[in-house]
Amino acid sequence: MGASNSITDFLNNLTAGNRPDVCLSVTPGLGLEMIQVDAANHTVKSYAFRPLAYNESLREISDMEEFKKDLAEMFEELNISPKCNVTLNLPTVLFGSIEMSLMLGDDAITGAITSEVEQSYVFKRHDPIVQWMDSNTNSGENRKLFYSAVQQLVIENISAALTEMGATLVDVEMSLASTLRALDYTGLAADQMRDGVTWNLLTVSPNGYTLVSMSGKQIVDYYEEPIAVKSYEGDEIYNVISSSAQITLMSYPANYLLVISDTDSVSAEMLAKNLNVECAIEYIENNKFKRKEFLATSLDVLPDNILKISLQAIGAAIIKSSDYPLAFNFLATAGADIATEEIVKIPIGENEYQITPSAAMIVAIIFDVILMVIVLIPFFVLPQIQAQKQSELDALNANIKQVEKQIADLKEQQQIAGKFNIKTEINKVLESNRIKLMSFSAIGEAVPPELWLTYFLTEGSGNISIKGGATTVEDVYLFFKNVKEYLVKSDLKLQKLEMQSDNVDEFMSNMPVTYDFEISNAKAPVAAPADDKAKDAKGGKAGKGGKNAKDSKGKKGKTTGQAANLPPDQKLLSDKPIN
Repeated sequence: MGASNSITDFLNNLTAGNRPDVCLSVTPGLGLEMIQVDAANHTVKSYAFRPLAYNESLREISDMEEFKKDLAEMFEELNISPKCNVTLNLPTVLFGSIEMSLMLGDDAITGAITSEVEQSYVFKRHDPIVQWMDSNTNSGENRKLFYSAVQQLVIENISAALTEMGATLVDVEMSLASTLRALDYTGLAADQMRDGVTWNLLTVSPNGYTLVSMSGKQIVDYYEEPIAVKSYEGDEIYNVISSSAQITLMSYPANYLLVISDTDSVSAEMLAKNLNVECAIEYIENNKFKRKEFLATSLDVLPDNILKISLQAIGAAIIKSSDYPLAFNFLATAGADIATEEIVKIPIGENEYQITPSAAMIVAIIFDVILMVIVLIPFFVLPQIQAQKQSELDALNANIKQVEKQIADLKEQQQIAGKFNIKTEINKVLESNRIKLMSFSAIGEAVPPELWLTYFLTEGSGNISIKGGATTVEDVYLFFKNVKEYLVKSDLKLQKLEMQSDNVDEFMSNMPVTYDFEISNAKAPVAAPADDKAKDAKGGKAGKGGKNAKDSKGKKGKTTGQAANLPPDQKLLSDKPIN
């Protein structure tokens, strides 16, 4: 639980430092909108707008300097850092459908659509950026495609203005796709966007009206009728639009008709009342006639701005969290100098975190460093252990030199007194100390990490007895093999290897298993001292001074006694583990 909280806190801190996501929408009749939407809570988190002149004929922003000034003011008003990722919504410049052979590749299709788009007057002055998608209504040998296009120079100018402020343009969408996405997200077209339901979307703009034939969330067909809406006065415009639209609607029978007005010159409610259609009709005011907000807002949004929030701005702001099938990102072919980063969603427990590939790279580097530290720890610890063992060996060598000096003194006394055979005594002392030295050296070098010794005895006769414990059988055999390699002539054998506890219940409860062992070259195992309070190979506790201890046959017998009573040529380890 603690580790999970640590990871959660880490990701919170990491994602908090990421560049914020901001949406800009160029909305004719309203101006320039800046919006942030909390997609999880379905609320508008922050919003600001500025009037901005838009050239309806050329389909571009009239004054880029005014655009830059408005941007700076809105960033300051909403207290958002200009160093952010920006999604841009632009009015639909051109949208249409075309049929192509199934044999054509993507490059050929893009080339053909580009040639078609260049016939429009808008793209006589500027090169187009084209995006297209399948309609999912293909039949026969042809495929039906929907395409859209914007001016490349317009995107380059907006991108340059954002870059100058420190922002990065990551996506450019057109208003038709943003509007449909907003209708789906807000639930305003929930009845219409059900699978298998046919419906029509009639949208009025300052340039005329468009009719989109839909099946659920999929576009089936598209029709556009140019009308100079602002040239008509009073209610005359309703008669013009309704007369033309009713004829067009006859070609697109459907269950529903949804009317949206994006211009203050036309009320969607009044137009819906003028239309004589047999299907159910609904309307949405996306203009000054709006009476209710499309989405709940936070307390940070000014009350006077709530009804100004457009469908296009909402639809573009939620593009990363929406799965609506229609999307046109014109940056996909806008050039390599415009960089984008896809957001990766990481679920941890009940929370979901968004992280960019660059931030994920930082996380990977941090974990690599932690892993490297873990790997390098043994390289620093092992030399210290080796130094400790070396100091023990040096102490043994010092003892040997002291014994050799004593032998030299005895030799000198023998030559003077002549009372004993100096050569024999020297050989005995050297042989005894050599066995002890080799035995201690073998233990110092051969003990595995998870094995400990509780008893060690050497005798002048060459007998050796070693007792201890280990967590695995493999460690016991590894220790036995290493000792045999150091003490070649010792004839050591593994006298005992058994689990420390013979209780079946403890074994079945998955408790940690340890093993007792005894290695010796004596014909009979050498008994441990009575005060060691250890069980012998057959079981039976040893009492003080050897009293009440059972022998190998279960009878009471004598033990080896206290450690202080051992012969002077024997060594007994304490009951503490060696390593």
